[in-house]
Amino acid sequence: MHTDGPAPGGPGGPPPEEHEDTVAARCTVRRRQLGLTREELAHRAGMSSAYLNQLETFSGDFDPAALMRLAAALEMPYDELVGGPREAAPGRRGAVPHPLLARLPEDECWRRLGTHGIGRVGLSTGEAPVVLPVNFLVDGHSVVYRTDPEGSAAPGDGDQLAFEVDHIDEQLSRGWSVLITGTAERITDAGTAEDLATQPGAQPWAGGKRDLWVRIRPGQVTGRTIHTG
Repeated sequence: MHTDGPAPGGPGGPPPEEHEDTVAARCTVRRRQLGLTREELAHRAGMSSAYLNQLETFSGDFDPAALMRLAAALEMPYDELVGGPREAAPGRRGAVPHPLLARLPEDECWRRLGTHGIGRVGLSTGEAPVVLPVNFLVDGHSVVYRTDPEGSAAPGDGDQLAFEVDHIDEQLSRGWSVLITGTAERITDAGTAEDLATQPGAQPWAGGKRDLWVRIRPGQVTGRTIHTG
């Protein structure tokens, strides 16, 4: 049986341009994720390889019934194939012509963090490093968060860890990030824990019993901002 060789968007071929957001591009990317050739996908969708090749090569109007069969074959919702994901990951838009990357001074890093929010904590476990989202509070010049004492985000006293927060403005193609590296300290003082629990943003989004408060003692605080000239 004849199969098409590596082609743009096919297994082994170069991916579509990152800035593309068309039915054709979404079809090609998803097909590659599933590891299917065009012929295999066409067979799944009950269409000819020539029709699928036309769809992946051009963007335009196609038979809705065929697109519904194609979406089912790609194991994705029809509206996502036609219109794109409802919550696309940031950074899908093309970069601006002359972006400017600059360092943030430490006091500006703390200002950007504000008083509370959602960040990511990076820890080294026995098996592999992990990065997990956590609710955080800024307490003085340290970051605190609460977690399950036996959970993945619970480090030991003195463990090295990293904490990162960022913000992206997709429309204006600008953003910033703050990275803190330091050591973990388990908060054992009941009064301190009770006081933190009353602060805005202290309620964990993930819910559940999260009685352990962890303080990140910063060793280094760095930040970057990207904007247009």
